[in-house]
Amino acid sequence: MTTIVKGQPTSAEVRAQLAAEGKPVLVAFSLGKDSIAAELALQDAGVETHLAHMYLIPDLEFVEQSRRRLEDQLGKPIKMYPHPSLWRMLNALVWQPPERCEIIEAAQMPTIEYDDMWDLVKQDMGLPADTWIADGVRAADSIVRRASLTKHGVMKPRNRKVSVVHDWLVKEVRECIADHVVDLPIDYEWFGRSFDGIDARFLLPIKEHAPADYQKILDWFPLAELEVMRSQMMREVA
Repeated sequence: MTTIVKGQPTSAEVRAQLAAEGKPVLVAFSLGKDSIAAELALQDAGVETHLAHMYLIPDLEFVEQSRRRLEDQLGKPIKMYPHPSLWRMLNALVWQPPERCEIIEAAQMPTIEYDDMWDLVKQDMGLPADTWIADGVRAADSIVRRASLTKHGVMKPRNRKVSVVHDWLVKEVRECIADHVVDLPIDYEWFGRSFDGIDARFLLPIKEHAPADYQKILDWFPLAELEVMRSQMMREVA
């Protein structure tokens, strides 16, 4: 049974409206279960979609393996773009040794906002500026998300964001994915969720299961090893 977002149309009604418009929709494809469900729900509604994934760290093999498998199962390409958080973390000198700080500051890399990044993605993919950007945000996921959907709406004309499974429960998400015989990425075995950070929740499993990818993370953020050491020490104390 779906949940209800006060004052908002159902997700089925939203998907029907997108289908009636007859225009392609860009899916913010995190590779996580909710974005997979969003893509499948749009496919079932007859909506043409294009998939874009924003990576946090370039060229991680476990991410690439998931992307390639999902491309095969979904029958379409997943285009890759740098996540705004990558530049934000670099500019904030997150886990950077002293000798890198001056170089990073001298580079004056821009901090790209999400809406600007999506505009660039649309341009790169040859999509019109008014293309809707679909996500898998769900009201049942947290009180904060429910409040945001209630306050700002599930279809936001200002930035063309639309939440196409906003009233689904996690059971419906998993059933949809299973019915379409699509595999979840390895993230759910390692982290219990999709990869989206460089704290101990993600670093420890990556170091254990994908040491080459762990080294790639250290190439970008060398002092992230301290986060692993801190976590290991806390476990020993506990």
